[in-house]
Amino acid sequence: MLKPAVLKHRRTTLERVEKFISEIYFTDCNLRGRLFGASCPLASLSCFETSQRIPYEEAVRQEFRLVKVGDCFGSTWQTCWFKVDLSIPREWTGKEVHLLWESEGEGMIWRDGQPVQGLTREGEKTSYILTDNLKETDPHSLTLYVELACNGLFGAGKGSMIAPPDPDKKFSLQKAELVVFNRDVHELLVDFEILLDMAKLLGEENQRSFQALYTANRMVNLCDVANPSTFAAVHELACSVFGQKNGESQHVIHAMGHCHIDSAWLWPYDETIRKCARSWVTVIRLMEKNPEFTFVCSQAQQFEWVKNWYPGLYSTIQKFAKEGRFIPVGGTWVEMDGNLPSGESMVRQFLQGQRFFQQEFGKLCLEFWLPDTFGYSAQLPQVMNGCGIHRFLTQKLSWNLVNTFPHNTFVWEGIDGSQVLAHFPPADSYGLAGCVEEMLKTVKNNRDRGRVNHSAALFGFGDGGGGPTQKILDRLRRMKDTDGLPRVQMSTPDRLFTALEKEKAQLCTWVGELFLELHNGTYTTHGQIKKGNRECERLLHDVEVLSSFALAQKSSFQYPSAKLQHLWRLLLLNQFHDVLPGSCIQLVAEDAMRYYSGMNLPWPLREASRGPAPHILVVNTLPWKRTEVIPKAGPGGSKTLGANSFLNLPLQVDGSVIMKNGLVRVCLDTLGRVTSLCLMQPERESVPEGCCANQFVIFDDVPLYWDAWDVMDYHLETRKTVAHLLKPLEIIQPGGLRGSVTFSLQISEKSVLTQEVILDAACPHVRFQTQVRYACNLLWKLFPLLNTPIPVYVL
Repeated sequence: MLKPAVLKHRRTTLERVEKFISEIYFTDCNLRGRLFGASCPLASLSCFETSQRIPYEEAVRQEFRLVKVGDCFGSTWQTCWFKVDLSIPREWTGKEVHLLWESEGEGMIWRDGQPVQGLTREGEKTSYILTDNLKETDPHSLTLYVELACNGLFGAGKGSMIAPPDPDKKFSLQKAELVVFNRDVHELLVDFEILLDMAKLLGEENQRSFQALYTANRMVNLCDVANPSTFAAVHELACSVFGQKNGESQHVIHAMGHCHIDSAWLWPYDETIRKCARSWVTVIRLMEKNPEFTFVCSQAQQFEWVKNWYPGLYSTIQKFAKEGRFIPVGGTWVEMDGNLPSGESMVRQFLQGQRFFQQEFGKLCLEFWLPDTFGYSAQLPQVMNGCGIHRFLTQKLSWNLVNTFPHNTFVWEGIDGSQVLAHFPPADSYGLAGCVEEMLKTVKNNRDRGRVNHSAALFGFGDGGGGPTQKILDRLRRMKDTDGLPRVQMSTPDRLFTALEKEKAQLCTWVGELFLELHNGTYTTHGQIKKGNRECERLLHDVEVLSSFALAQKSSFQYPSAKLQHLWRLLLLNQFHDVLPGSCIQLVAEDAMRYYSGMNLPWPLREASRGPAPHILVVNTLPWKRTEVIPKAGPGGSKTLGANSFLNLPLQVDGSVIMKNGLVRVCLDTLGRVTSLCLMQPERESVPEGCCANQFVIFDDVPLYWDAWDVMDYHLETRKTVAHLLKPLEIIQPGGLRGSVTFSLQISEKSVLTQEVILDAACPHVRFQTQVRYACNLLWKLFPLLNTPIPVYVL
């Protein structure tokens, strides 16, 4: 006899399914509550704490003290090593057994002297598979070590993610035990999750939405959580939906595992080394269990770190790279800033990166991979083409504050006409969780529908590392070819771009810079880092030129290739997109400045100029003629080389100064403002009438969120001029080869600005050397932004 159909109410049915898999409600009787079976405590747990990041071999020789779950450890940036003694019950034979570990901080499990998996609650990695099927003959007692870094995926900010680190933060261990993991329950939870999302997100007007909802409801009816023998039939019901295929015209999503790791940001460089190891060893474990899984990874510097610190892991990575599954991408030394480095540094990023990938993996990268940089110079397509790269991937312009970028797949043309094929993943992220909502957004958000039918989806926890999880892979597997959803296939960058290139003739072209409408403040934040970068770029250029001269002069001279490569790589590392822009914590800025200070090594000059008598060697290392005043340090202090009759600096009656050298004339008023900057032959004024240059002004600097990163448009409404003269204009060097004037301004009660204006003989430009003793008021309304606009005619 047929049972009468039951009228289903959509809302109550949806909520019924939600509660059946909820982590919060009814876990005593729902499916989620059956994910773990029996449990038992650890045989023993002990700990050793250190302020150093030490290798495993050293750590295991230390003296450990007994600890327990609930204890707190360390302070920020310390490391806690845990010795974990396990004894698996004999009655668990045939079961999948996990070590369940929940703690604050980032952990890595060591087994038999090798790293085997990362642990982080933020990255949904809180258990380690000891065995997926315990056998009688398997060892039931073993010892593991957990290396716990006292920082999270996103550092240890006090009060907010981007706040300075909290030096006194403590890290607790909430759970450490052995558990039986019910894999069949896990599979059913993923089934329910995908069906529930399909029901909610496809909409009430979509037939597949109701099919998914009704199937999920039937599964709840059939599933007896106390009787695992019902689980297979429940899973079959889900497969009946997932097995219904798409049509040929459905959008194809190229899914690739990804783990964006900032080489430094809210944590120092040294911690990034461990982040790479924690993330990548977890990727390797996933590859061993999921043969279809592919993973892309950029930044040659990070590969070199892992090679030096974790050689066993690195060898395994090379093995999977040969299989085409662990895929190096990007071609650069790091994911650098896209605007501030010089053109030569941009080229060196590719030179050092591609050289490393060729040597270590036997191939060059075919695509430039820069998903998180604050804008992209129009010079980059030319640089890419010169390095054999014609493909480009990013997503950062999805962060634009005002204008939505009009394309996801397009041809990007640089200032010289060079072109590359560019792709922005339409989900606007490089750290997807592999859920239905993201796949639907990838299709809906694609601004080039009709032109292309392929796009990328990069999945895995990122920024602070973490990477993909088994649950993400299980979700994607169910969406491989399910009617109503886009087709999701595990792919590679080459397969993606090959598909896009077939449709290239239909694509639009964007000419010029890819400007990010956000984080404009990073052009000035941590000015010393930017100064150090430019000085070291110049220094390395000069060292290479002088070394070449020295080699030409003396065949016995040893060209310092290895040392130069080392120094270039340090400089390129500091050009990472959160270091050079200054969007990093102070600890990283200190590391960067230490690297810069180690580059002041003029050894080629010493080698080339060794002779019987001391002498001065003046060399022009630039490819054009220069006439400059050169300071000479001697027993009597700094002097200048040359004659003494080129410059004259008369002090006017009103306290203003006129500086001229036959090429330019500079007029300074009593506040040090430039009222006239004139090219004398032919006569041409640069400062517009009624304006003045070098006028110091202050603005309120209160962004919407990213403090020290952003300069918002409304700051222009708070303009105040700095007009309190503390020390009047004084001529320091009255003329000859160099003339200079100094003055001081009061910015605020405790802040003073002192500037020296310098004009040299035969020099077509004027220089400003400014020092600020800056003490800001901690009241948020009084954080000033100091600026000196210079309005000029540009011909």
